[in-house]
Amino acid sequence: MQVQKDASRPTGLQVDLARRIAGDIISRVHGAGTHLSEEWLAKRYQVSRTPVRAALKLLAGKNFIESRPNSGYYVREIPDGTTPPSLHAPGMTADDLYTRLIEDRAARLIPDSFTDRDLQQRYGAPRSVLAKTLVRLSAEALIEKRQGHGWRFAYSLLECDARQESYRFRAAVECSALLEPTFKADDAALRRLRAAHETLLRESGAEEISADAFFALNSDFHETLARFCGNRFFLQAIQQQNQLRRLENHSAFVRNVPRFRTSIDEHLAIIQALEDGDREWAAAIMRRHLMQVMHHT
Repeated sequence: MQVQKDASRPTGLQVDLARRIAGDIISRVHGAGTHLSEEWLAKRYQVSRTPVRAALKLLAGKNFIESRPNSGYYVREIPDGTTPPSLHAPGMTADDLYTRLIEDRAARLIPDSFTDRDLQQRYGAPRSVLAKTLVRLSAEALIEKRQGHGWRFAYSLLECDARQESYRFRAAVECSALLEPTFKADDAALRRLRAAHETLLRESGAEEISADAFFALNSDFHETLARFCGNRFFLQAIQQQNQLRRLENHSAFVRNVPRFRTSIDEHLAIIQALEDGDREWAAAIMRRHLMQVMHHT
């Protein structure tokens, strides 16, 4: 007898999409009061309107967005510190597998080279989910096809030359992003960033700031500023750089950079420049910041 799927249970794609929309709302990509048009979201996330409709329904069911009769869905006012709603799908989603792969590679549980079958046996994910995840990792230049069979992780930022190339690339990209004509800082997001930096300094006191706490804050800082520029390619470049660091186990990557407090002070100076509306000065501080970190690694 054929078992029918439970139509009320969300698919992995719907959950992944809902999480992505929620993340962008928290990051102020979609501002409060914005009408979440199915057509516009489908183009932005490169999917059809059907999963968008289902994703919006999931978020509305969690009271994360507002549903207005005969009008559609709208972004609610999101207080600082809001976290994404808890959303689950039967089985592993593509985003779940992507995160697991990054974490397991950082812990060196996955070798330099591997095959689809290796991952299938390790994670038991559906082939469609595995295929989507491998396409994403490949598109982000985190893995590359081996000649003949399988995949391998592209390169290591723990190598001195690659690490210095990475910082020079980031300096070029991130300083340019701050000067983009479409750049528009979000005051609430800047306040959130400032509070997060000040809280980490205060709570650490005389203690050494942990690499994990700093990495999370650092990634959020650089990606949030990249979102302000309104150019998806700048954001994708910065996200890829952060993922490369996650792959290499960021704790090991920054073990020789005992300047977390200095970096936080530099971040706060950039935030202050943006709050003052001086993007040229923010870009100058950003370049000096990245070059100093490069010379200390």
